Amino acid sequence: MKAEITMPVLSDTMQTGRLTRWNKAVGEVIKKGEAVAEVETDKAILDVEAFADGFLAGPLAAVDTDIPVRQVIGYIADTPEATKTDSGGAARVAATTAPPAPPSAAPGAVPEKKTAPPDTQQPTAPAAAATPPDTAPSEKPASPLPPHTPTAAAAALQPPHAGGLQASPYARALARDLELDLSQVKPGPDGIIHAAQVLASALAPEDADLRRGPPYTIERPSMLRAAVARNMSATLDTPTFLISSRFATAPLHAAAKQAGLSLTLALTRACALTVAEDPWFNQVWTRQGLAKRSRVDVGIAVDTGDGLITPVLRDAASRPLKELVEDWRILLGKVKKGRIYPEDYQGASFYLSNLGVFPEVERFNAIVPVGASAILAVAAAGSDGRADFTLSCDHRVIFGADAARFLQRLGKRLEDLSWLATGEGGL
Repeated sequence: MKAEITMPVLSDTMQTGRLTRWNKAVGEVIKKGEAVAEVETDKAILDVEAFADGFLAGPLAAVDTDIPVRQVIGYIADTPEATKTDSGGAARVAATTAPPAPPSAAPGAVPEKKTAPPDTQQPTAPAAAATPPDTAPSEKPASPLPPHTPTAAAAALQPPHAGGLQASPYARALARDLELDLSQVKPGPDGIIHAAQVLASALAPEDADLRRGPPYTIERPSMLRAAVARNMSATLDTPTFLISSRFATAPLHAAAKQAGLSLTLALTRACALTVAEDPWFNQVWTRQGLAKRSRVDVGIAVDTGDGLITPVLRDAASRPLKELVEDWRILLGKVKKGRIYPEDYQGASFYLSNLGVFPEVERFNAIVPVGASAILAVAAAGSDGRADFTLSCDHRVIFGADAARFLQRLGKRLEDLSWLATGEGGL
């Protein structure tokens, strides 16, 4: 008897996971709770744990494959004899883990070749560079790709519609009304095009026309970089305004060093205390009304080398500094190892982005993340010892005078550092 191992749902926003490694081979003994595989999500590489004792059984999903959540990636058998691969099981895994077809064709369909203009240098994109499931719905392939041959199981799943596209009747009707080519629509996590995917494709901006530029190929982005792109696109509807001040940072830097803190952590504490004094900055606009948070959770932008992630320090205004220091050490360790979990980087009510370590950065603006109403961007100190502090605010929640008072309070806090010298600083 064999039980299915499925792609786990590791966050609320996760639709696919990229299988990066199998820790066991078919036939090997596995124990309940043991990590049998590794999966790359939009933020980190996480373990897939065995849910029971047994033996790893095939067929196993291929490594470096993007797989929808809850789809089968392998099996756990209760006896060594049951680890033998059966044809039916192979077909089932093949159907769910086949490489994604380019957006110009439905999964399992052969994309039509497009003829380039006579004066156009048409690039050649390798099959492995097909657009991944986690990119925007409107993305189109840069050039014709080698035909993808559907598996027998995938072909059997295709409905009897022209072109072999898997789409609901309503999605097809909607696409006709919107004069949208279904071959340009990315299917949902279940491999089927629904109305939601049609609408997303219709509303998405057009891709740049690269045909008359230099030769190029399409490369699949990491899941982290694709997630950052999605999150930034989601902020387009936020009505944002910017306001700036210049503050001396040398005193804070010296006091932080004496207290055993980084400048970023000291700035985080200063921001959290200032937010706690003005609750407007700890609220967020929702369709139901203003969500008022009961504590200040600060997300801090961290560069991973491949993208941006924002580990969150919980209750940053009230907890002892020594606890925040330890939490931050643990969070940075997780980021470095690529083992950070959604509960570590989601749910901040205020954000901080500090680029002060780059002396060339005199000023910059940050984008207000979804779920917050403000983010503070801190640049490098100039020759006068003062740095630019730019506050980006959601104008639905925060008004200009609110932002001015926030910077006023923050500036005074950076002058009077008694809150830092005590080692506590809570409210």
